[in-house]
Amino acid sequence: MRKIKERIQRCTKEEIVRFIAIYAVVVFLVLFLVCPLCTLFIKAFQDKNGVFVGMAQFAKYFSSKAMVYAISNTFFIAIVSTLIAVTLAFIFAYALSRKNVPCKSFFRYVGMMPLFAPTMLLGIALIYLFGNKGILTALGLSIPLYGKVGIIIAESIYCFPVATTILMVAFSAADNRLYEAAETMGTSPIRKMLTITIPNVKYGLISAFFVAFTYSFTDFGAPSVVGGNYNVLATDVYKQVVGQQNFNMGAVVGIILLFPAVLSFIVDRITSQKQSAAISAKSVPYQIKPHKASDIGAAVFCVVIAGAMILFFAVALFASLIKLWPYNLTFTLSNYDLTAVAAGNGGVAFKNSIMISLLTAFLGTILTFTGAYLIDKSKSFPVSRKIAYFLSITPLAIPGTVIGLSFIMFFNASVFQIPFTDYGIMNPFHGIYGTIWIILLANMIHFYSVPFSTATTALKRIDREFETVSESMGVPFYRTLWKVTIPMCFPAICEMWVYFFVNALVTVSAVVFLYSPASPIASVMIVSMQGAGQTAPAAAMCMLLLFINLGVRMIYEIVHKQQMRKK
Repeated sequence: MRKIKERIQRCTKEEIVRFIAIYAVVVFLVLFLVCPLCTLFIKAFQDKNGVFVGMAQFAKYFSSKAMVYAISNTFFIAIVSTLIAVTLAFIFAYALSRKNVPCKSFFRYVGMMPLFAPTMLLGIALIYLFGNKGILTALGLSIPLYGKVGIIIAESIYCFPVATTILMVAFSAADNRLYEAAETMGTSPIRKMLTITIPNVKYGLISAFFVAFTYSFTDFGAPSVVGGNYNVLATDVYKQVVGQQNFNMGAVVGIILLFPAVLSFIVDRITSQKQSAAISAKSVPYQIKPHKASDIGAAVFCVVIAGAMILFFAVALFASLIKLWPYNLTFTLSNYDLTAVAAGNGGVAFKNSIMISLLTAFLGTILTFTGAYLIDKSKSFPVSRKIAYFLSITPLAIPGTVIGLSFIMFFNASVFQIPFTDYGIMNPFHGIYGTIWIILLANMIHFYSVPFSTATTALKRIDREFETVSESMGVPFYRTLWKVTIPMCFPAICEMWVYFFVNALVTVSAVVFLYSPASPIASVMIVSMQGAGQTAPAAAMCMLLLFINLGVRMIYEIVHKQQMRKK
């Protein structure tokens, strides 16, 4: 205690402010990330009466054939979807990065469209294409949609833009000197691909595999629409918690979902560090050389991928504009009257989602950027900054399903029972259960890590001399932050805001456990409407969310281009 007091006495007022701010970030992450996860782990080792039973719940889960099938089904779906998505993304990213393909920006934006839509939209489009009364089914192209086939198709589309983004970055780090040397030696294109290209992007390829695997392993939206009776872990945990009110068994499934995600996170962190270390300062940017045959092939592949994407979203738009498929194909806008669907709660759910997304983007951007600034630009409190950094990147390893599950267990309890005792502690956060605020907090935690990494990357590009000069002149750090750092990081801040908003608007895996009739939200309402047979209104709400996200992204692109022109 004496050392702590002496340390505090030696601190300047500015250091005290930094100290308080860093610990405010740490406290926020401990309260709303660590504590809910601890509650989840405790529940997994208790029975319904709160009695400690050790591994009994796990033994019960693995003794059920249906539950074990859910694990094997989930791994099968994740592996196959990942292989398909990453293979297509590799070719797509290679074509855009290494070949003379026209309209690259158009193809890139079309390929990214699934990021801006709820995953349920993909399932709805598949139903209208390959369902029992589907368009392609009527033309003779029939597939067993409901089950593993439908989930694999939807997850492959869902993971494709994520894998493409990672691989585009990997392909951008090529050293043209290697290719020039290979051409001088008369190396064939296939040999260059196997000995130069693939080894050069191997870390990005590994990262794409694990990230896509995690996305497909933990997704709830697509299996809930086209899964049928094919059980996977994400829907299994929903049935355990919401359907059977079995929170303890749901906690067991949550922990099982957590392990592959944590493994993927660790591998992704290792490969990211190795990839960045492999980029040399002497590297020469890759020079695209014309090759008619391969350029045409690459362009055709991009057209096929873009055409498939446009087809899915065009069918979803068509579904939202007709009265009753396939019996009444009259065009109508009545499906977009959200006040007339879901017992009149459609409009309320839509407004709630917009408000929650705006608040998530606003508060999340402030919190993550402030936290990243304090961690990166502070010199004092090294231990505290390391703890804050570790907690800031941890949400990247936590699936949304697990976050939602841990939140419902943490906030639903009015009293926390101390393990192995008869004593309890009042839960001061119980009051926000069932309100939009619990959804807001879940979104901020769920999407915290990516904007934090974006802010950290932007801050590292700013020379530390700005802070050094400010300190020597006695300028408070918050004034330097406001006058210098924030203007220089404005594009990154806008990117963070857009990321929070877009994902908060369409997410379903976490919030499906947290919504209530008093605070409905659009993404969960889509699942309910589709399950009730209101497919057209569900498609309409999906399209509205998609249009809003595309509009927000378009505004960001315009602002970003204007900022680049000023520079």
